[in-house]
Amino acid sequence: MLKLIKYIKPYIPFVLLAIALLFVQAISELALPDYMSKIVNTGIQQGGIENSIPNAMRKSTMDKIVLFMSGEDKKEVMNIYTLVDKDSADYKLYLDKYPALENESIYVLKEGNIENFDELNLKMGKAFMVTGSILKAKEEAVDGVMEINGTKMPAGIDPFLMMKNIPEEQRLQMLEQIDKSVELLGVGMVNQSAVVVVKDEYKQLGMDTDKLQSDYVIQTGIMMLLIALVSAVCTVMVALLAAKVAAGSARDIRRDVFNKVESFSNSEFVSFSTASLITRTTNDITQIQLVVVMVIRIVFFAPILGAGGIIKALEKSSSMSWIIALAVIVMLGMISIVFAIAIPKFKSIQKLVDKLNLVTRENLSGLMVIRAFNTQNFEEKRFDDANQKLTKTNLFVNRVVVILMPAIMFVMNGVMLLIVWVGAHQIAESSMQVGDMMAFMQYAMQIIFSFLMMTMMFIMIPRASVSAVRISEVLKVKPKIKDPENPKNFDKNIKGTVEFKDVSFKFPGAEENMLKNISFTAYPGQTTAIIGSTGSGKSTMINMIPRFYDVTDGQVLIDGIDVREVSQKELRSKIGYVPQKGILFSGTIESNLKYADQNASVELIEKSAEIAQAMEFIESKPEKFETEISQGGTNVSGGQKQRLSIARALVKQAPIYIFDDSFSALDYKTDMLLRKKLKEEVEMSTLIIVGQRIATIKNAEQILVLDEGRIVGKGRHEDLMKECKTYQEIALSQLSEEELA
Repeated sequence: MLKLIKYIKPYIPFVLLAIALLFVQAISELALPDYMSKIVNTGIQQGGIENSIPNAMRKSTMDKIVLFMSGEDKKEVMNIYTLVDKDSADYKLYLDKYPALENESIYVLKEGNIENFDELNLKMGKAFMVTGSILKAKEEAVDGVMEINGTKMPAGIDPFLMMKNIPEEQRLQMLEQIDKSVELLGVGMVNQSAVVVVKDEYKQLGMDTDKLQSDYVIQTGIMMLLIALVSAVCTVMVALLAAKVAAGSARDIRRDVFNKVESFSNSEFVSFSTASLITRTTNDITQIQLVVVMVIRIVFFAPILGAGGIIKALEKSSSMSWIIALAVIVMLGMISIVFAIAIPKFKSIQKLVDKLNLVTRENLSGLMVIRAFNTQNFEEKRFDDANQKLTKTNLFVNRVVVILMPAIMFVMNGVMLLIVWVGAHQIAESSMQVGDMMAFMQYAMQIIFSFLMMTMMFIMIPRASVSAVRISEVLKVKPKIKDPENPKNFDKNIKGTVEFKDVSFKFPGAEENMLKNISFTAYPGQTTAIIGSTGSGKSTMINMIPRFYDVTDGQVLIDGIDVREVSQKELRSKIGYVPQKGILFSGTIESNLKYADQNASVELIEKSAEIAQAMEFIESKPEKFETEISQGGTNVSGGQKQRLSIARALVKQAPIYIFDDSFSALDYKTDMLLRKKLKEEVEMSTLIIVGQRIATIKNAEQILVLDEGRIVGKGRHEDLMKECKTYQEIALSQLSEEELA
């Protein structure tokens, strides 16, 4: 997998931008539970009042709360408020806002930031909480007796007046005791208790507390919507960037794999089956593309979300952190079990896909043979076996993975129940707020969800890793046939003399040579024909001219230059090659003929088709040269396919033409006319023809007879009939003595 990292390098800026957006997305998603907590705690429970420092309060209320503060704290509180009465300049302005000002002076909070806000908020919160508890005790007095912190006293006594009149030292001692009891509750609960008193104070001032609450909820809700919008935009942008990086890198890998395969010689193709190369170029690269998308969107995002969720959850309640730890341990255990079972199966899936592709390709390409021999049932069983093996393996893997999802959902729901149960007890004990419990629950879900995302990645990465190894196997192949470092060039007026000088050839891994000590020269203006029994090495020998194979020993020369000393592009540009199996590409007749030369003129195309005896059937088509050719030329006959292949080679106007048994599908009359026209029109080129029919080659200036990789006869037809026994046997098996005369 790491070997393919280089394909991501051109897209590093996009990856970095995606990571930055993922940070923004994670921060946004982590902020939403906090705002939800604020809506519950502040908006609903506290009526939209955020802290214990009221914007305004009556003078009588200020006189009460300062009783529960030290001298310094009292001074600090008085400094942040301004006293407003009927003589104040802003009296009318504040009267509209606080109607109670008409009957009593009020203290209004000064504008500007407050230094040591959190400390002051806690101090005032304690004072308001104690004040509220005393006022509540007076309201709930029974039979003229009220109870304050376990102490009973007559309801007619004013506790605030008593507090004011006791000695300073005793009052400070009481304040210390209050501080110790309040510390057990925590800042959140102190603030929540104090806000109840502040809200009541706002009502006494004549303020609309319902509007205050609704405004806070609406504002916080709008903020949540904006954050959700930012998160959505980041999600879309990350998906776009991930798709761009993945598609771009997959395109580059696919291009390099295709180019590498294009550079393969026949020797390299032996190492990889065609079906396997197709799978590696398509399915395997698609697997990597999918993983690149998931890595960018999940692997970077999940740790950020998980780590942020843990930090946020601990801020809300460190006492319930054990629940998250328990959930993570259980999930890791389940994931480990799934991996141990599923990963080995992933490695076999790609090989099974190769096998299925191979069987399918063989069935489609050999359809006529299958029907001719009535082996449909055998082939169906063969395909069914490959299909069933792949299906069973995929089903096994999917069943194992599918079990993981409900198991994780069970853990998630169990965690939610556990949080509610533990959180409810803490709420009952006033050590936690409802909103904080709800936020903690959401953070726990985010943490578990991040582990779930990582799990999905760990399931996909092994399969992609297998695909990456298979692609690397193709990319790391070093073709045996490659261009020289300092290639030579043919002369501009190349003649096209082909010479084999003591050539021997052995297939990779073979024990002995296929061709042995082959020596001959093919001259321009002459036809050199090669004949021999099946498997004698005819096609292998001529494949060494365009370097589809390289000689094991000896040399193949063109105009005295070893073909290994010339670049493959220049070498093949001098050769018009017609393979043993005529191959046409999807397109039109014209596009197939122009495959040899994209700039070929209409006259040249028509002339080449005429030489190849293809004009007759082309003219019979309604669309002439624009007639559609299906993939592989399946909509034309074998003879038509061969003639179009020959015409395509002639369009190249090369000094050397190689015809590898390219007349086998032609009738004798068409064969004769084609060879006659060929001799007339390309008289200055070197013609090398591999044939099985004596009638095709008998008029050649030079005939080579191959038998078991050796030249056992060389000369003209008449000479070989007298001197070469192998040639005589082939000739007499096809024609009578009168016809051979």
